[in-house]
Amino acid sequence: MGEAVEIFYPNGFSKICNGTTKNQPPVDETRQFDSWYEEEIDEDLKWSFALKSVLYKGSSEYQDIALLDTKRFGKVLVIDGKMQSAEVDEFIYHECLIHPALLFHSNPKTVFVMGGGEGSAAREALRHKFIDEVVMCDIDEEVVNFCRRYLTVNRDAFCNKKLNLVINDAKAELEKRTEKFDIIVGDLADPVEGGPCYQLYTKSFYEKILKPKLNENGIFVTQAGPAGIFTHKEVFSSIYHTIRQVFKYVLAYTAHVPSFADTWGWVMASDQPFSIGAEEIDKRIAERVDGELLYLNGSSFLSSATMNKTVYLSLLNETHVYTEENARFIPGHGLGNHL
Repeated sequence: MGEAVEIFYPNGFSKICNGTTKNQPPVDETRQFDSWYEEEIDEDLKWSFALKSVLYKGSSEYQDIALLDTKRFGKVLVIDGKMQSAEVDEFIYHECLIHPALLFHSNPKTVFVMGGGEGSAAREALRHKFIDEVVMCDIDEEVVNFCRRYLTVNRDAFCNKKLNLVINDAKAELEKRTEKFDIIVGDLADPVEGGPCYQLYTKSFYEKILKPKLNENGIFVTQAGPAGIFTHKEVFSSIYHTIRQVFKYVLAYTAHVPSFADTWGWVMASDQPFSIGAEEIDKRIAERVDGELLYLNGSSFLSSATMNKTVYLSLLNETHVYTEENARFIPGHGLGNHL
């Protein structure tokens, strides 16, 4: 029989599994790992990572936190049993989340980030030379402090004088503020059953609270969940359709994120048209952004906004609108499946 493999399940318990199953030869010892982290994607689908070690696990007032060192993806941040970002490929998600909106805006000066406690969204926004202020508003101070301590790639961002870090509920913070912003970013957790975050995906929130806090030519962008051929109807198409009820111009785009084991989606919206081409995007990157982007350029962004036939038709024909009483949720996430 093969060696025992320890699997760290999201519910906080570990289970010892044999490295072989009945009537199968032993697993190659050179490929045997000591432990695995397992995340439930759906009731019949799981995604496992071979671990080097568990660097930290604990709980805040709002959520469970873990930092794992994985064989394939490096350090991985897990919150409430769901991977938030991985060291080797988080640049894909965060470049796609932040840079398109700032590049399509003619002259962005102020950014408000809803969520974003790990600091990566703020880091990317602060790379824009002409930004005056980035407000990062996250409800969980313990997660922010944890990320500031352990995610060394974002230490400079947390120390940047242009960053205004606020610990508060993003909805309440936007409601009480009198100023408006050029860019508002939704770097929020996915809509999860039993959690409060789905309220920040509703039509009433976009219409009554968020949009009034945008300047006249302001742009809103949000992460919008899985957007793969089999997963885009979970929340992506609904978020897109909901935002279309509030803004005149709405653009969906996607990218494959290896550590998420899926294509991911974002939605960008404004009452001004998105009218610049690939060459102008590249020109603005060169003029505005410090350092090289690793993933995004003009051509790749325009390509990312072209959906395959199945997803295109789903976005075109979607009828569901997010409300507090009628929300859609990501299956298998945040339902007591914590490390």
